[in-house]
Amino acid sequence: MLMKELFRKAIHMCAALVPLLLHFAYYPVMVLLALMLLFYCIAEWCRFRGRWIPVISPITMAAARKRDENKFVLGPATLATGVWLTAALYPALPAAVGICALAFGDGLASLVGKCFGRVRIPFTGGKTVAGSLACFVAIFCSSYLLTERADVGLGCGLVGMAFELVPLKDMDNLVIPIVIASFCHFYFHI
Repeated sequence: MLMKELFRKAIHMCAALVPLLLHFAYYPVMVLLALMLLFYCIAEWCRFRGRWIPVISPITMAAARKRDENKFVLGPATLATGVWLTAALYPALPAAVGICALAFGDGLASLVGKCFGRVRIPFTGGKTVAGSLACFVAIFCSSYLLTERADVGLGCGLVGMAFELVPLKDMDNLVIPIVIASFCHFYFHI
């Protein structure tokens, strides 16, 4: 189970490469992300209907959670959509902060929560204190490194941690990057 989560979150953390790629080739990367999303949805629809798609179907099944059994695996689609929308809606720096918050904050929260989380937080769908603190630290560090502002790191860390506590399942991949990018752009005027 831990190996599956490591595999899933390694894919998740790869999203942190997107802002760098966008810096060098914004439109080609945006088109590529959209095409990847479309291809994934078609491949997943085919898999769900009994047609195995080489490369994509085995990766999807290796990363799928127990709750995804006999369902369309939504996580990769919401991850790509959240990254794409954040990059499309915000200037480069707030978009990068939001995307990295998703990649590292959400990714590390799950891993640390599963490995070290003993104290569960009520009404959060099983989230742990350790996972939430890891989320805060990861978002604080990535936001600070990108903006060189401790106030932005602190604010983004707190907001990201708060939204990570909401039991949104795969929808957090849409919510977290957009909320963090909005917070950076509109509150800190980045």
